[in-house]
Amino acid sequence: MMDDKKVVLVTGCAKGGIGYEYCKAFAEQNCHVFGSDIPQRMQDMSDLSSDNIETLELDVASDESVASAVNTILSKCGRIDILINNAGIGSTGPLAELPLDTIRKTWEINTLGQLRMVQQVVPHMALRRSGSIVNIGSVVGKIPTPWAGSYCASKAAVHAMSNTLRVELRPFGVNVVLVLPGAVRSNFGRANVQNLKHNDWKLYKDFKEAIEERARASQVGKATDATIFARHVVKKVLGPKPPKQIVFGHMTGLFAILSWSPLWVRDLFFSTRFNVKAKL
Repeated sequence: MMDDKKVVLVTGCAKGGIGYEYCKAFAEQNCHVFGSDIPQRMQDMSDLSSDNIETLELDVASDESVASAVNTILSKCGRIDILINNAGIGSTGPLAELPLDTIRKTWEINTLGQLRMVQQVVPHMALRRSGSIVNIGSVVGKIPTPWAGSYCASKAAVHAMSNTLRVELRPFGVNVVLVLPGAVRSNFGRANVQNLKHNDWKLYKDFKEAIEERARASQVGKATDATIFARHVVKKVLGPKPPKQIVFGHMTGLFAILSWSPLWVRDLFFSTRFNVKAKL
């Protein structure tokens, strides 16, 4: 019987991303998993389908799509025990020049997309007085970096919303977990660099290389393997008492130090690391 299996919905599950690994990790723990992504990426989830994993279309930027996906799962399983708000896109470029439409799209997916999901699943969780919502933030939501202000701000808003939701949903027996990944290896960096190709900076044309370097930053060196990362998060979320926050992955130690550092230290570190020096 499926009734004893936890029903898990994960957003943003195309192959090569962390969402794909969340699906596999939950399935390994004998959960009934619904992996989802936008229609154009359904093909990238084709090899996820197994006894424990079903795939479905879900665009977090669309009210109709979110409602329809949630209703599909509820009519099949009667409940959603865990929501993993993983869908997100990168957004690189100097804030003074990045088109507002680009920023708007980032926030629509990364920030409002998570809230849209929350507003759909919470009424059902509250009715059953149980459930967990897992919002994926980022270490850069706490400590923003140059050349990624749009992305950092979208994640900072996720942190603020999650910290509010955690208190507001407690009376209804719903847990809220905020995940702060460090550098985790996935397709994220590659997609980030691809998106930059269309930009022609004016004021910042001399910083083109530094901006591209930032787009790739989380994917180089000792970035944490996505499978290891996903398994760690899944184990914590499925524990008897899910933590309020999960901070894990390469560079989280460095960001912890930066969070305690005076602003001038942080500014000096980032301007050196991402080559934000005066260009004449």
